[in-house]
Order: sequence, then structure tokens, then C-alpha cells
Amino acid sequence: METTNPEEVHLRHVELDVLIPKMMREKARERCSEQVQAFTHCCKESGFLMVFKCREENAALKDCLIKHYQDPVFFEECKKEYIQEKLEFERTGIPSKQRKQKLPTSM
Repeated sequence: METTNPEEVHLRHVELDVLIPKMMREKARERCSEQVQAFTHCCKESGFLMVFKCREENAALKDCLIKHYQDPVFFEECKKEYIQEKLEFERTGIPSKQRKQKLPTSM
């Protein structure tokens, strides 16, 4: 069986401009989980006044997310992970979400 070099995989426009950035957003939220939690907590505590009371938490969250969105190394990491998932799907026909689900241990 021939293995494909991830460096040689051609990515479509939608993959580069939509799907990989979507992966980046999801991963950035994980990496900024502290700021996400702080902003969420502030919003829950402030109710309708959150626009005024949570500016600091919102700014910290935005700064963290933007730092990741603009990081070319992070983009390359996500691109490689996307390519690996794509190659695995082409090999198995099973989407990554289904592969990551745990199988029941007993029936």
C-alpha cells in the first residue's frame, strides 16, 4: 500500500479558507479556555450589563484568540492535522468524529 506524503496533498480553496480556519477556531478556544471561562462567568454574573461589566474579560479573550488566529506555526499545525484526518478518511471511509467516538464496552 502506498502512503501519501502530507506535503504533497493538494488542498482545495474551501479547505484552506474555511475548514482549516474552523479547526483553528475550535483549537484556539481550547487553548484560551481560561479566558473563555472568565468571560462566560462574567456574562452569567452580569446579566444585561455584561456589555459594560465584561469589557476586560472580552478583551482578554479576543487577544488570546487573535494571537492564535494570526500565528503561522499554529496554522501549519492545524493544516497538518487536517491533512492527516483527510488521508485517514480516504483510507478508511470513516469520518474523524466517528473514529474518535468510544465504542461501548458492554452490551
